[in-house]
Amino acid sequence: MKTAEKLALKSKFKRQLKAFVRTLPGYIAGDDSQWTIKGFIDIYKNIYTLTADTKVVSKVLEIHLLPRILEFAERHSYSLVLPEYQNHYPDFSFVARKDDAIKFAVDMKTTYRLPSNPEFCNRFTLGSHGSYFVNRSGKKNIRFPYGDYLGHFCLGIIYTRTDGATRDQSEVCSVRRLRSITSVIRDFQFFVAEKWEIASDKQGSGNTANIGSISRIRDLLRGNGIFKKLGEKWFDDYWMNYGRITVTTPDGKQKAITRLADFLRYKGKDESLVNPCVGPRRKKGPRSRKQ
Repeated sequence: MKTAEKLALKSKFKRQLKAFVRTLPGYIAGDDSQWTIKGFIDIYKNIYTLTADTKVVSKVLEIHLLPRILEFAERHSYSLVLPEYQNHYPDFSFVARKDDAIKFAVDMKTTYRLPSNPEFCNRFTLGSHGSYFVNRSGKKNIRFPYGDYLGHFCLGIIYTRTDGATRDQSEVCSVRRLRSITSVIRDFQFFVAEKWEIASDKQGSGNTANIGSISRIRDLLRGNGIFKKLGEKWFDDYWMNYGRITVTTPDGKQKAITRLADFLRYKGKDESLVNPCVGPRRKKGPRSRKQ
């Protein structure tokens, strides 16, 4: 398949996915903008309310939206292929029924607005930059080889945690109280972006080999990540080599490259090609007084 044809197919799928997500807020939220999911119900009609734990919220949102995602795949003549294991990439593989060489990876990513600065959200990860990302024909921890996909997309959901929602406390309520239960999350924003469009140059979590996202909501919605001026090939090159290249510092020490500016300098490129991505300002602590 020629490059121009691949780009045209990817562009078409992106338009379809963006049109689809515009329909989703009305599907998962009521007129008061609260999530319509209140909790789990047992056979005795007891409702166990949800907590604001991000892993719980993310999984239930995925379950809630799966019927609509299946409808989207059916409408556009794709087979929806789910991962064989929970920690495998991606969440959804769309395979064209007329030609199984046409595949798109879609990962659902959910995050909440920062209460102290709602212009920003809690960053999320964009998948591994390890085995399957480096070896594009490998099958470790991925549904199909990375290189088989014509595009890698993020279906993002940004929400606000309801005041008073906790991570680990649940209540048991009668089903008669269903409509009076306050949802743990509300005020949803959906967006679609290619993975490289919203990437930062920092890892997303601890010591794991995950690509971190940017955090300003306006930039997420616009696909205005740190690689904006460079494109997907530079995103791939940087993250395939993240921490693997070392340079000698002026004091003679060896330093691994983990910043895009350093990577561009190493490659002989202009550092001004780094698209500035602003993060939330940290509150300054009280100044210490000299005794």
